Order: sequence, then C-alpha cells, then structure tokens
Amino acid sequence: MEPAGGTQKGESMTSLMQPFILYAEDDPNDVFWLDCAFKNAGIAHPIKVVSDGQRVLEYLSGTEPFANRDLHPLPCLILLDIHLPKMNGFEVLEWIRQQPRLKHLPVVMFSNSSEPTDLEMARQLAANDYLVKPMDPSGFDPMVKTLRDRWLLQPVAGPPPWQNTAASINHLPTHGGA
Repeated sequence: MEPAGGTQKGESMTSLMQPFILYAEDDPNDVFWLDCAFKNAGIAHPIKVVSDGQRVLEYLSGTEPFANRDLHPLPCLILLDIHLPKMNGFEVLEWIRQQPRLKHLPVVMFSNSSEPTDLEMARQLAANDYLVKPMDPSGFDPMVKTLRDRWLLQPVAGPPPWQNTAASINHLPTHGGA
C-alpha cells in the first residue's frame, strides 16, 4: 500500500499502469488491516491511499501534486470512507458524480456506519455499493473477498447481482432505479 503522493523507489512504469484502487481513509489502522486482507485474498491490485476528501478531489482532477497522469492515472475503483477530514465522503461522492469524465467510476462507500440515514444518502448520491467496515480486524478478510468478488473479478460494465452478507449492505440502486 502506498500513499498516492508519489511512487516507490525503483517502481516501473508498467506497475503504474496496472489497475489500482484509490482508498480514501484517514485511519492508519483501517489502512493496515485492509492491506493485510488484500494480501490474504491474493488481490494484486495496488492500493493508493489519500487521507482526506480534498486529496481525493486533487487526485481525481489531476491537480498538483497529481498532475502527471502517467504517474497518477485514474483508478479502477474508489473505496471512500464517509468520515474524512476537510471534506466528507458524501461531499466527495457528490463531486465525483458531477464530473462528466469521472461520474462512471465505481465508488464503494466503506464506512463504520450502518446508520439508515448514511445508507440513504449513499443511495441518493449514486454510490455503487456500501460496505460496513468490520469492528474486529479478522472481519476484514471476508469483507475484502466480497469486495473482490463484486468489483475486481469481473468487468465493471454493469453491476453484478448483489447479495446480503454480514459485512455488507445491499447494492445501492442508482438514480431512476426501483
């Protein structure tokens, strides 16, 4: 797992072109446990981490320090915490959905909250999915397997059929859906 601000020493351009996940998270413990779970699940997608909502906008819009799209390409998936400094995850999601070049990027809300108001807000803002972070670190492994199965093992042409699991909430229908 690497901070999105730069590349690792000796990193090749080939590794930079590999599809990756942009993870917006300010809690280093959650970053650590997610990284462990990705390794345990054998997920090869690199994860770039930004620690606040403003950094997500800077990264996605390609402003400094992320202006070089060869070094900072767009992600294949965004994991977005709700409770971020500077700009919360809902504000970030709303901004993403207003950007013509970005509005189709899959965004998975990844939060400690299972509050109905947060789930409804994610639906209204057209989140593609909503996963509740596990309270116990051992819960990251099954949750990451769900994430892998839903978003990383199949083309992202359309939403796959969703099922309830202990670690997730149903797929969130987009605007105009039932």
